Amino acid sequence: MVAGDTVGDATRTRAEGEPGRADSGPLDERERRQLDVVRRFGTVGSLLLTIGSLGAGAAPVFNPVFRLPVLGLFSRMTTVSLAFAFTGVFMIVLAWLALGRLSRPGRARAVSVPQMARTLVMWIAPLVFTVPSFSRDVYSYLAQSEIVAMGQDPYTVGPAQALGINHPLTQGVPTMWRETPSPYGPLFLTLGKAVNWLTGDHVVLGVAAHRALALLGLAMVIWALPRLARRFGVSPVSALWLGAANPLVLFHLVVGVHNEALAIGLMLVGFELALRRMPRVTPDGPFPPWQRGELLWYGVGAAVITLGAAVKIPAALALGFLGVMIARRMGGSWKNLFAVAGGLGVVFAVVLTATSLGSGLGYGWVATLNTAATIKSWMAPMTALGFGAGWLGIVLGLGNHIDAAITASRTVGAVIGPLIAAKLLLDSFRWKLRPLTGLGVGLGAVLVFGATVQPWYLLWAAVPLAAGAGNTRFRTAAMVVSAGLAVALGPTGATFDGRVFVLPYAYIGAIAVTLLAVTAVRKHIPRAEWAPAGAVTAPTS
Repeated sequence: MVAGDTVGDATRTRAEGEPGRADSGPLDERERRQLDVVRRFGTVGSLLLTIGSLGAGAAPVFNPVFRLPVLGLFSRMTTVSLAFAFTGVFMIVLAWLALGRLSRPGRARAVSVPQMARTLVMWIAPLVFTVPSFSRDVYSYLAQSEIVAMGQDPYTVGPAQALGINHPLTQGVPTMWRETPSPYGPLFLTLGKAVNWLTGDHVVLGVAAHRALALLGLAMVIWALPRLARRFGVSPVSALWLGAANPLVLFHLVVGVHNEALAIGLMLVGFELALRRMPRVTPDGPFPPWQRGELLWYGVGAAVITLGAAVKIPAALALGFLGVMIARRMGGSWKNLFAVAGGLGVVFAVVLTATSLGSGLGYGWVATLNTAATIKSWMAPMTALGFGAGWLGIVLGLGNHIDAAITASRTVGAVIGPLIAAKLLLDSFRWKLRPLTGLGVGLGAVLVFGATVQPWYLLWAAVPLAAGAGNTRFRTAAMVVSAGLAVALGPTGATFDGRVFVLPYAYIGAIAVTLLAVTAVRKHIPRAEWAPAGAVTAPTS
């Protein structure tokens, strides 16, 4: 049980751990057949994406698949491979949407947590063998980790300087990142160093090892999500559906091998561990004395969250919302808040210092956190605003000031994001907002208003919100955004400059095959059912 909270101006407060809407019953025979079809449909999609990745994925420069009989044909047929990959993407997204109908909170009968877990295993298993797709970041991980293994400082030199441009690991790094130092935390590079000791400069084995780390992070997410959802009165199955079975998770954490999986996993596990002994309280009390082991679990949870920050720094924001919950449990005074902030600050400093110095890398990573800002991405709202203002100046005859406009807009964003996060912390402290909801929205605000935005950044917000957000409107909005981004991005991990002509053919072929597949299973597609706005979680007042 954890400290309770209110939403909006509700008059009274229910503790997050209090049971909400009655659990749904098990699926009947017809719905189990529908679930079987949905599972197989998604699994076929995963297999098609795996096959398509052989020619359409972000393959290494020296692609070993090219020389394989039969399989090597896909690397010579880009359009066909893209059609396979897009068909897989469409089928996985459609299967996920259908699964959402069977796992919607408020249904008389819904998918159980074990059934959801088995579905995830079926969909993920083929994706483990994909060529990295949607991004080439994993090759940067390998090169930067090799720099560490060679005893050099990855926070002062890039792969080209440290390894040489002809090194097999450097050649896999996108050109824009070959001269830049690493933006990743010391824990991740230490793990990467171990990977490179095991795999050397063998790119395929190195990718497999990093994918194993990503799967470990995803396993943490799957472990923590239903537990946190129960604490905050949200359906565990709904949380797993939105936060773990989400196509963006499958495409960017499993297939794309992003280290967000490890960072988010550690952050959520730390949050859950910290709450294990927290008693139920309300704004009016009573505030019981410390429970046995309560302080210990707060420390353990904070340490694990800090380890997540030692992979990617956004995870550190979770300490703020954890601190708010502990302060509210103590009585909710400002004195309590400052005392907790000091205690968590000590844990953060000790664990991060031990990780930084123990890795031999020191604190050089602090100076490289903005490495990604060197890229001017239109997906970042503040960068896009700067582009727009700069082009408007050109149209009005004021000269080309695009760079200055981008710098100014990014500076504004760097202030707005943290201010929103601070406001959410304050609202959580005042019992106006669930802290886990505040964490998700706060992470989203900091990242969206940041200098660079990538599709997988959305997961920093979506995964915590899956366990903490409290109504079906959010569930619907997150579903639409996730599905839209999932089908809009190509799996190559690069632009289509000079070969845009292949996209229409690939999309048309993929849409045609997907429609045929949907037609074949149309009788087994679960029907949508209307749900009230508060169906994901029980009322909070």
